Amino acid sequence: MGMTTHMSNENNESVTEPQADKLSDNAELKSQLDPLFIPDDNTVVTGALNKEKIAAIAAAGIEHVINMQPEEELDFDEKAEVEAHGMTYSHLPISGADDLKQLNLLEFDKILRQQHGRRVLMHCKSGNRVGACVALRQGWLRGRKMETAMKRGREHGLTGLEQEVHNRLLVPR
Repeated sequence: MGMTTHMSNENNESVTEPQADKLSDNAELKSQLDPLFIPDDNTVVTGALNKEKIAAIAAAGIEHVINMQPEEELDFDEKAEVEAHGMTYSHLPISGADDLKQLNLLEFDKILRQQHGRRVLMHCKSGNRVGACVALRQGWLRGRKMETAMKRGREHGLTGLEQEVHNRLLVPR
């Protein structure tokens, strides 16, 4: 999914050239999303969305949104807004540490596997719950070492739940 820019050559003919296609180079994302984590070329993690942010992520080429906020944290129909901008949507509510259980992690893994190779934005209120789920997925489901799982979690927004995730990773699944 490359973005293009139209320019004219020396004969004043219209020429289409590809623009930088990396999410990390996208100024609109950087200006609209806070916090903003871009752990790889196909993944963005941020906090709560609104209609303006959804328009910006659609313009940046995001193809799928994974919302981890529970219903009580939402104040508009996020699914309808995301789909109105041509993106697909998954909702996996994670209210806090009590929801960081294997059943939810298996669902998270399933969503990510279904979206493999697509540009995905994951969010909760701050990115912390997303990072927690990424770390637990790495440790429990991918068999990564503690330090690797925690590093990946931090790259995806893990902050306040760091000790809880660490403790959970000590218990094999």
